[in-house]
Amino acid sequence: MTIKTMLTGAVAAGAILTGVQGAQAAGHLEEITVAYFLEWPMPFQYAKVNEIYEEEMGVDINWVSFDTGTAMSAAMASGDVQIAVSQGVPPFVVATSAGQDIQAVDVAVSYSDNDNCVVRTELEIDQDSADELAGKKAAVPLGTAAHYGFLKQMEHFGVDPASMEIVDMAPAEGAAALAQGAVDMSCGWGGGLNRMKESGNILLTGAEKEELGILVFDVTSAPANFVAEESELLAAFLKVTADMNERWNSGEEAQAEMLPVIAQDAGMDEEAAAASLATFTFPSASDQLGEQWLGGGAQEFMGGVAQVFVDAGSIDGALDSYDATVATGPLQTASEM
Repeated sequence: MTIKTMLTGAVAAGAILTGVQGAQAAGHLEEITVAYFLEWPMPFQYAKVNEIYEEEMGVDINWVSFDTGTAMSAAMASGDVQIAVSQGVPPFVVATSAGQDIQAVDVAVSYSDNDNCVVRTELEIDQDSADELAGKKAAVPLGTAAHYGFLKQMEHFGVDPASMEIVDMAPAEGAAALAQGAVDMSCGWGGGLNRMKESGNILLTGAEKEELGILVFDVTSAPANFVAEESELLAAFLKVTADMNERWNSGEEAQAEMLPVIAQDAGMDEEAAAASLATFTFPSASDQLGEQWLGGGAQEFMGGVAQVFVDAGSIDGALDSYDATVATGPLQTASEM
């Protein structure tokens, strides 16, 4: 099976099923399903645990954890999920490029230091010897931010990914494979990345990646029909999320109260959760609506991500513009609440 087949297979069938999204978005809902990641601690989880979303939105919420952003896309395509929190931009771009009608509605988190690739220690490969990765085996969660970062790093080091054996693995699986010596390199994020670092070393720091234009951020996404027909409900969701981000950003006192709750919900100990959160940035709603993010910068970046995947042969083609894949209305409403 080719990388392209694995990337597009999950969303191609889903794109055909977009009609079911109308049924799940018609009228005021009594219950919605929201996708999120375990081992990915974020301020919204404080509100999740304390049922603040339900109180503010007036609906029951079924929270479901996923391993990858590509799985989130498939679940939204089938109508099983109405909102996906912290979906990576690359899987979002893969889905929209394949024709799936989903939209980004906020910038969930920016995290250049919390998404990376790790090379097995025994290989003693660093920046100066990265060309030795040719012919090696790498665990990469295809269609994700980690996949995009992997492709851009290989491009920087002059290593042709086609010369490597690439296996599709979620971060937790990739970390285990790296520890067992079953792969030479593994890419991922969150708790999986932390465990990878116990078995190897990174090639580029977050700051070094940013200098190369390798940005890493996630969005909150939703089916376009849901965005259009349940915009007030979505705005209420985004308002709670923004309030939690603001609370976390307010300082140590708030963080000390929130951290134990967030860590437990993320399935992590407090030390590990704190370490991950220290590498995260949560932009305010007003910042997100500015030119750097949803005011144009994010859409331009999506186009760049798509072109990288096209050049790598991972997807068939890119959209002419990704402007229509971003809906700022609900976030604008949330910022005025």
